Amino acid sequence: QVQLVESGGGLVQAGGSLRLSCAASGSIFSINAMGWYRQAPGKQRELVAVLTGGANTNYADSVKGRFTISRDIAKNTVYLQMNSLKPEDTAVYYCNANMQSHIAPVPRDYWGQGTQVTVSS
Repeated sequence: QVQLVESGGGLVQAGGSLRLSCAASGSIFSINAMGWYRQAPGKQRELVAVLTGGANTNYADSVKGRFTISRDIAKNTVYLQMNSLKPEDTAVYYCNANMQSHIAPVPRDYWGQGTQVTVSS
């Protein structure tokens, strides 16, 4: 089995910072991409940032210049450093990874359980 475990969410005032972490564990063969999505109440889940195996990054326009995605390959962990947070960043943040496992060699998406980020004004 493969799982993603997130940590680092919480409550912060506008202008503050938070760092999210997501660790992949289990029978992992390879990781093609890791990233973060978020879903605010009443809204669809949206991409926040993604980092591919080639170290290419892609950010939502709304977070460019404020959020930074990074990865520790040895630890199978992806991070999201969030600075200058705004109330509109409030959402449940989900870790996503496109991976191949030893049990399921066809690449597929895996999701974490989600972590709440609340930014007060």
